[in-house]
Amino acid sequence: MRKTAGVIALGAALTLSSVVGTGAAGVANAEPTQPRSLYPASALVLTYGEGEDSGSTPVRRAVTLSCKPTPTGTHPTPDQACAELRSVDGAFRELTARTEPGRACTREWRPVTVTAQGVWDGRRVWYEHTFANPCFKNAVEGQVFDF
Repeated sequence: MRKTAGVIALGAALTLSSVVGTGAAGVANAEPTQPRSLYPASALVLTYGEGEDSGSTPVRRAVTLSCKPTPTGTHPTPDQACAELRSVDGAFRELTARTEPGRACTREWRPVTVTAQGVWDGRRVWYEHTFANPCFKNAVEGQVFDF
């Protein structure tokens, strides 16, 4: 009975040392971590709020938009929004300057602010634009801030 207990204890010690030895060797010989994507990141959070600037304006709506490798996110039209951003190489200022021809808006001051923050084609981006009122925001051609 005593011999059996000693053999079991010795077997357990050998098994433990081989597992520990393999674990340490496995870590030392591990391959370097490779990136999980072949594409530079393009992931954004877009927001809309009623007020003069993003610092004092509560966010009323927010959506996510990821354009690589395929358009996804909570944005209602990610395919079109990503295509528009690609057409201007992520220059949001060019998008908010495009307005529908012939669109008439009142001169009422009821500001709305849109923001975009995240990464576009591997570059960090932060964009903020304030429109005089919702009509001017809705007069912008395109889908990026249409949510």
